[in-house]
Amino acid sequence: MLTALVLDQHTFSWGARTYVMGILNVTPDSFSGDGLMSPSPSPQPPPSPKFGRGRGSEAGVGEGITSALEQARHFIAAGADILDVGGESTRPGAEPVDAAEELARVIPVIHALTAEFPDTLISIDTYKATVAEAALEAGAHIVNDVWGLRADPELAAVVKRFNVPVILMHNRSNPKTAEIRDRLGGRYVGVEYADLLEDVKRELLESVAIARAAGIRDEKIILDPGIGFGKTIEQNLELLNRLGEIRALGYPILLGPSRKSFIGYTLDLPPDQRVEGTAATISVGITRGADIIRVHDVLEMARVAHMTDAIIRPPR
Repeated sequence: MLTALVLDQHTFSWGARTYVMGILNVTPDSFSGDGLMSPSPSPQPPPSPKFGRGRGSEAGVGEGITSALEQARHFIAAGADILDVGGESTRPGAEPVDAAEELARVIPVIHALTAEFPDTLISIDTYKATVAEAALEAGAHIVNDVWGLRADPELAAVVKRFNVPVILMHNRSNPKTAEIRDRLGGRYVGVEYADLLEDVKRELLESVAIARAAGIRDEKIILDPGIGFGKTIEQNLELLNRLGEIRALGYPILLGPSRKSFIGYTLDLPPDQRVEGTAATISVGITRGADIIRVHDVLEMARVAHMTDAIIRPPR
């Protein structure tokens, strides 16, 4: 079982406490309603020709930077250990974003964050090698790949070259199995697993094998069971309850249930009313072995994590 990860001046002591990742969605279409960019009324080029032409406007990028800095200040004050910057929505039914547009959204934000918060760790939420490379060059410290190195065959080599940690998420998302409701958002239905936990474990270990083949060391690998990604409500609940079986694989676990539709459909609540449901999933997830929680409501969930840690991880 891996016990620690040293990253710059930061040390993650797995099992000692729960670490908090705050979500910075530099998008106009986040499922949770917290996207930091407004939709542009007309296509415009991004601010720098280095990143090519995209659909974002200079005003939209500037708005994203200002909003991201303000949100980051609140997150850091509330106890966030990592800021996770993403430029493409992964909600069911979301439109894909090309690399040029994603770069135009996230790179200026990462530059601004590293300038204002030089001691704070930043992860880049992307599955594209070109975006990850530019983000790491701009100052990001971690790659968070929702496709577990399966979507872009070049990404593993980028992670290895920069010698950074990578979060490998399990994902069976398929638009054909997505159902969208106006009030509750998207969910997956009719997703079949031969054996939910065994299938998830096997596919996560296949991502681990890709990482190892590229020369990425085990201590740089973090696993994410992919709550909400290609799983029905019932499957998400079961996976969360049995998270300890994923932790038993020997890698630290990131858990990201925040405001997701399985909470909304269970409680019949829209995304902006899911804080209590999220708190329940976070507390149970920590008791089952989660090491990092990825959340929208950092202040509230940091308190939940601290209280849960006090119960199950008392000071020695």
